[in-house]
Amino acid sequence: MKFSIYIIAFGIIGVLIVLAALSTLFFNVNPEVRNVSLSNLPNGGPAPNIQGISHWINSQPLNISSLKGKVVLVDFWTYSCINCIRTIPYLNAWYAKYHSEGLVIIGVHTPEFAFEHNYTNVANAVKKFGILYPVAMDNNYSTWLAYQNNAWPADYLIDKNGDVRYAQIGEGNYNQTEKVIQELLENAGYNVSAGKINVTSTTNFSGIRSPETYFGYFTSLEHQTPNGNTQKATLNGTTNYILPNSILVNTAYLSGEWYSTPDSIVAVNNSKIIFVYDAKNVDLVAAGNSSISIFLNGTDLPQSYYGADDRLVNGTATVTINASRLYNVIAGPSYGIHEIEIDAKPGFRMYTFTFG
Repeated sequence: MKFSIYIIAFGIIGVLIVLAALSTLFFNVNPEVRNVSLSNLPNGGPAPNIQGISHWINSQPLNISSLKGKVVLVDFWTYSCINCIRTIPYLNAWYAKYHSEGLVIIGVHTPEFAFEHNYTNVANAVKKFGILYPVAMDNNYSTWLAYQNNAWPADYLIDKNGDVRYAQIGEGNYNQTEKVIQELLENAGYNVSAGKINVTSTTNFSGIRSPETYFGYFTSLEHQTPNGNTQKATLNGTTNYILPNSILVNTAYLSGEWYSTPDSIVAVNNSKIIFVYDAKNVDLVAAGNSSISIFLNGTDLPQSYYGADDRLVNGTATVTINASRLYNVIAGPSYGIHEIEIDAKPGFRMYTFTFG
């Protein structure tokens, strides 16, 4: 689960809007309902309408008030978020199975990074992920704020009367969520197909011990030093980083020249990133017309560790960066501690590491 701690709109860092106090949600809908049945689902009151949408994909504009009698699943997501990407197969499967039986899914795409405001980028992602349900681009966070949401992904289930009955914040609880879908559809008078969807997941969340790590001047946890180096970053300026004598697990280290922006860093000269991670897979959100070379534990990346975006070029795992998106650079055979080194050509823009 990814929490929103800032808002980037049109390339400008916004102020903190969603307060930590909202983590319990204003609907007061418990996402950990046990022995799911309609009788023990709390009622969070009328669901806010979908509002402030810049573009619709796969649909004409929809609204909750015009969908009464249906069961509606509102899914807050953003296309470079690995947590959201891992949830999409379940949403696709629910849509395929239950749409003809009264379920409406609305994917509310609320951007984390500036490039996720771009219609073409989002439309391409919708096509890539095989999403057939309606997607609303919530570029100004209007619907996000109406729902007082604070995380990606987040799912809200709305009953035939337009009331919020269930919320699932973050990944997981898919069987429980599907049970609620079935209960709400049956209560709405629809004939629900027997059984549940079958989506295979290979993610072992207990094996992921490295946190998502940001590199922007404002988005990194340490702000002006978004790494383990002693050199301070300069906003909208270049810093020449030197690796320390020792490095720590789960800490990013830079080498060479990097240009710092509010939400990312850009490779300038002899630019490298070192990170000792504890996980199986390594993904990164990146942009720029450039390329990077991937090394593992001080040597060439073994082909058994190649991620979906790696290609062998002159004996080295190479990733071509030609779009603003999430790239899978390591897909290991097992969970464990390893050191990844990224050697970046000038123009490579790094936003964040995520792990799986």
